[in-house]
Amino acid sequence: MCGIAGVFNTNGEPVSSSILKKMTDAIAHRGPDGEGFFVDSFIGLGHRRLAILDLSSAGHQPMSSNNNRYVLTYNGEIYNFRELRQELESNGYQIKSQTDTEVLLYAYAEWKEKVLDRLNGMFAFAIWDRQECELFLARDRYGVKPLYYLQLGNYFLFGSEIKAILANPIYRSSIDKEALLEYFTFQNFFTDRTLFKDIRLFPSGHYLKVNLANQSIKPRCYWDYQFVEPSHPRDQHEYLEELDRLFCQAVKRQLVSDVDVGAYLSGGIDSGAITAIAATQLPYIKTFTCGFDLHSASGLELSFDEREASEYMSYLFKTEHYEMVLKAGDMERVLPKLTWHLEEPRVGQSYPNYYIAQLASKFVKVVLAGTGGDEIFGGYPWRYYRAVVNNNFEEYVDKYYLFWQRLIPNKTIQNVFQPIWQEVNHIWTRDIFRNVFRKYTPELNRPEDYINHSLYFEAKTFLHGLLVVEDKLSMAHGLECRVPFLDNDLVDFAQKLPVSLKLGNLGEVVRLNENEPGHKSEKYFRKSRDGKLLMRQAMRKYVPEVVSQREKQGFSAPDSSWFQGESIDFVKRKLFSSETKIYEFLDRKTTHSLINEHLEGKKNHRLLIWSLLNVEEWLTKFLDNSS
Repeated sequence: MCGIAGVFNTNGEPVSSSILKKMTDAIAHRGPDGEGFFVDSFIGLGHRRLAILDLSSAGHQPMSSNNNRYVLTYNGEIYNFRELRQELESNGYQIKSQTDTEVLLYAYAEWKEKVLDRLNGMFAFAIWDRQECELFLARDRYGVKPLYYLQLGNYFLFGSEIKAILANPIYRSSIDKEALLEYFTFQNFFTDRTLFKDIRLFPSGHYLKVNLANQSIKPRCYWDYQFVEPSHPRDQHEYLEELDRLFCQAVKRQLVSDVDVGAYLSGGIDSGAITAIAATQLPYIKTFTCGFDLHSASGLELSFDEREASEYMSYLFKTEHYEMVLKAGDMERVLPKLTWHLEEPRVGQSYPNYYIAQLASKFVKVVLAGTGGDEIFGGYPWRYYRAVVNNNFEEYVDKYYLFWQRLIPNKTIQNVFQPIWQEVNHIWTRDIFRNVFRKYTPELNRPEDYINHSLYFEAKTFLHGLLVVEDKLSMAHGLECRVPFLDNDLVDFAQKLPVSLKLGNLGEVVRLNENEPGHKSEKYFRKSRDGKLLMRQAMRKYVPEVVSQREKQGFSAPDSSWFQGESIDFVKRKLFSSETKIYEFLDRKTTHSLINEHLEGKKNHRLLIWSLLNVEEWLTKFLDNSS
């Protein structure tokens, strides 16, 4: 796990070593264990190292092949690198270190871009081919590791974080107003846009080749999700046994490390099951939980603290357990640091992730997380059922699109964006939404088919957003976060699992408001006992039944209450000031009206208020005054 950066001047202009160093210095937090550079005329590769496998200097990057043809800068972990190493050595390659880096380098030398079909792990990497004068970049299937790039005239820049690109003087920060509209519709980006104009997020499951003759840079897809209903389903008991085998295999694979590995432990099934398996391999594994002070919370938010359940599982699994408790003021204190490391706002209220990563980093360099379990095994049934019965695909898109307007719905957004509406009104966010499915074309005949479309959509968008947040906020503390649910074999299995083994109430639609305050999933689960059916059954073997059969609990603070109470002065100071920067782009009166609806308890706009605070801080941190 590391940080990478690079420059390719396609006009042949020499790369400045000092500027390349500034780019890697900007992401030094990602790799506090070392730095390295490779510069050869118009190509420059930089690296910051977080040493996890083979802590010796043999793992130094950028790494060159024995014949000096290939040079690699790489961020991630390849969990099946030992199997690949064995195959490469049988083909005559001499691999000296114990790193997955060297294995990846020679695997590319052997198989070129086809190596991507063989990698089981999380990664973003760049390889320079001296013989062909070609730069190859790739990102893992699911987008666990981020990669950003910028093509500006004859300059091609890339980095693990946007800050690496910002450190190069050829780029001057300005806002992408169309991306701002996209974010305030979905609280996410469904395209490759970022809030920084012209800087793109490299798509997951894609690769790219850049050479001196290549003036049109477009990433190519090598893998995509395929949630499909099996034509010949197996017996449920067979599915159960296979899930158990693959899940245990995934967790054990991701324990490979030469440093201490810990685990996040909430009160839920996903992190609990991961910890249960990991504890059988690593006695007294360190576990970490973040709770919330609920003295000023009310209603359903009183269930947000999960420390009691996590403490019970720590006792059962005999872990070395650490906890922290967040209070209302902690969001205010961390917002500047959080925004700096996050770089672009994404899904949810993410500051608890920052704090729990900070806690874990004091004790371990690697931590396991339960991210992905809900998205691949059907953990959000109240969402999918919004559009489970439809006459055609366009009707499905209309229904699901309306649901995913998480911040500002269509009927309001023109008023909110009035100061820049003439610049962005050609952007129809329904098209952005629909375009997520452009490469996904299974037949649509049954409710199960629409459910699989929703699973596809959420894996491509919501899960991807969670992964970007998870990476940025763990690496802010030099902490590697691994996600066993996104093991290739386990994901391939889950995609072909019958919907009936994920969800059980296709004929009954229980509608819930995603933005209502408190624990909406508990309300749904009490009515239906639905979601992740096979996963719950399989995990009874590892976690207490009270955990395997409990409702899903998101990792959220009781901000709805805090925004109306202890944090109300902070909200008003940041968003009601005459110096608030965001009103250059949003209408002040309309936005104030929405905020006041929440502060007065008329509606729940907690996600909108959080997003306004985050973007306001972003404008202060990153945007030139000349925007």
